[in-house]
Amino acid sequence: MRIVKLVVFILFGLFMLNSGLNKLFNYMPMPELTEAQIEMFGHFMAIKWLFPLVAVAEIVGGILLMIPKYRALGALVMLPVSTGILLHHVAIEPAGLIIGIVVFAINLWALLDNWGKYKPLFG
Repeated sequence: MRIVKLVVFILFGLFMLNSGLNKLFNYMPMPELTEAQIEMFGHFMAIKWLFPLVAVAEIVGGILLMIPKYRALGALVMLPVSTGILLHHVAIEPAGLIIGIVVFAINLWALLDNWGKYKPLFG
Protein backbone atom coordinates (compact mmCIF):
# COMPACT_ATOMS: atom_id res chain seq x y z
CA MET A 1 0.00 0.00 0.00
CA ARG A 2 2.91 2.38 0.71
CA ILE A 3 4.20 1.95 -2.85
CA VAL A 4 0.75 2.59 -4.32
CA LYS A 5 0.36 5.71 -2.21
CA LEU A 6 3.81 6.96 -3.18
CA VAL A 7 3.16 6.39 -6.89
CA VAL A 8 -0.28 8.05 -6.77
CA PHE A 9 1.03 11.12 -4.95
CA ILE A 10 4.07 11.43 -7.22
CA LEU A 11 1.85 11.24 -10.32
CA PHE A 12 -0.62 13.70 -8.80
CA GLY A 13 2.20 16.04 -7.83
CA LEU A 14 3.65 15.88 -11.36
CA PHE A 15 0.19 16.54 -12.82
CA MET A 16 -0.25 19.63 -10.65
CA LEU A 17 3.33 20.79 -11.28
CA ASN A 18 2.76 20.54 -15.02
CA SER A 19 -0.56 22.37 -14.74
CA GLY A 20 1.03 25.22 -12.80
CA LEU A 21 4.00 25.52 -15.16
CA ASN A 22 1.63 25.55 -18.13
CA LYS A 23 -0.31 28.45 -16.59
CA LEU A 24 2.93 30.43 -16.38
CA PHE A 25 4.60 29.44 -19.66
CA ASN A 26 1.61 28.36 -21.82
CA TYR A 27 3.41 25.48 -23.59
CA MET A 28 0.41 23.16 -24.06
CA PRO A 29 -2.42 24.02 -26.47
CA MET A 30 -5.75 24.97 -24.93
CA PRO A 31 -8.70 22.72 -25.76
CA GLU A 32 -11.78 24.13 -27.46
CA LEU A 33 -13.59 26.36 -24.94
CA THR A 34 -17.32 26.86 -24.53
CA GLU A 35 -18.85 30.33 -24.36
CA ALA A 36 -19.26 30.00 -20.58
CA GLN A 37 -15.59 29.08 -20.20
CA ILE A 38 -14.45 31.96 -22.40
CA GLU A 39 -16.53 34.37 -20.30
CA MET A 40 -15.26 32.91 -17.02
CA PHE A 41 -11.59 32.96 -18.10
CA GLY A 42 -12.07 36.54 -19.34
CA HIS A 43 -13.13 37.53 -15.83
CA PHE A 44 -10.18 35.67 -14.32
CA MET A 45 -7.74 37.34 -16.70
CA ALA A 46 -9.09 40.74 -15.64
CA ILE A 47 -7.67 39.98 -12.19
CA LYS A 48 -4.01 40.07 -13.26
CA TRP A 49 -2.59 38.27 -10.21
CA LEU A 50 -5.09 35.38 -10.03
CA PHE A 51 -3.66 32.94 -12.62
CA PRO A 52 -0.06 33.40 -11.44
CA LEU A 53 -1.22 32.80 -7.85
CA VAL A 54 -3.03 29.59 -8.81
CA ALA A 55 0.01 28.52 -10.86
CA VAL A 56 2.36 29.04 -7.92
CA ALA A 57 -0.03 27.15 -5.61
CA GLU A 58 -0.14 24.25 -8.09
CA ILE A 59 3.66 24.20 -8.46
CA VAL A 60 4.40 24.43 -4.74
CA GLY A 61 1.57 22.08 -3.77
CA GLY A 62 2.58 19.56 -6.43
CA ILE A 63 6.19 19.52 -5.27
CA LEU A 64 5.20 19.21 -1.60
CA LEU A 65 2.78 16.35 -2.33
CA MET A 66 5.57 14.32 -3.90
CA ILE A 67 7.72 14.51 -0.75
CA PRO A 68 6.23 12.33 2.02
CA LYS A 69 7.60 14.54 4.82
CA TYR A 70 5.80 17.61 3.41
CA ARG A 71 2.70 15.92 1.97
CA ALA A 72 0.43 17.26 4.74
CA LEU A 73 1.39 20.84 3.88
CA GLY A 74 1.05 20.15 0.15
CA ALA A 75 -2.46 18.80 0.69
CA LEU A 76 -3.44 22.02 2.48
CA VAL A 77 -1.94 24.17 -0.29
CA MET A 78 -3.78 22.15 -2.92
CA LEU A 79 -7.18 22.11 -1.16
CA PRO A 80 -8.48 25.43 -2.57
CA VAL A 81 -7.11 24.54 -6.02
CA SER A 82 -8.67 21.07 -6.10
CA THR A 83 -11.96 22.48 -4.79
CA GLY A 84 -11.91 25.09 -7.56
CA ILE A 85 -11.21 22.42 -10.19
CA LEU A 86 -14.11 20.31 -8.93
CA LEU A 87 -16.53 23.26 -8.78
CA HIS A 88 -15.47 24.44 -12.25
CA HIS A 89 -16.37 21.05 -13.70
CA VAL A 90 -19.62 20.82 -11.75
CA ALA A 91 -20.82 24.30 -12.76
CA ILE A 92 -19.27 25.07 -16.14
CA GLU A 93 -17.72 22.03 -17.83
CA PRO A 94 -19.48 18.79 -16.81
CA ALA A 95 -17.61 16.85 -19.52
CA GLY A 96 -14.46 16.97 -17.37
CA LEU A 97 -16.20 16.10 -14.11
CA ILE A 98 -14.32 12.80 -13.77
CA ILE A 99 -11.00 14.70 -13.71
CA GLY A 100 -12.36 17.10 -11.09
CA ILE A 101 -13.58 14.25 -8.91
CA VAL A 102 -10.27 12.35 -9.19
CA VAL A 103 -8.20 15.47 -8.36
CA PHE A 104 -10.40 16.29 -5.37
CA ALA A 105 -10.45 12.65 -4.17
CA ILE A 106 -6.65 12.34 -4.27
CA ASN A 107 -6.31 15.63 -2.39
CA LEU A 108 -8.88 14.45 0.15
CA TRP A 109 -6.94 11.17 0.53
CA ALA A 110 -3.76 13.15 1.25
CA LEU A 111 -5.60 15.25 3.84
CA LEU A 112 -7.16 12.24 5.59
CA ASP A 113 -3.91 10.27 5.46
CA ASN A 114 -2.18 13.11 7.33
CA TRP A 115 -5.07 14.01 9.65
CA GLY A 116 -2.98 13.38 12.76
CA LYS A 117 -0.64 16.22 11.75
CA TYR A 118 -3.56 18.66 11.63
CA LYS A 119 -5.05 17.77 15.05
CA PRO A 120 -2.96 20.38 16.95
CA LEU A 121 -4.54 23.08 14.78
CA PHE A 122 -7.97 22.25 16.19
CA GLY A 123 -7.02 21.54 19.80
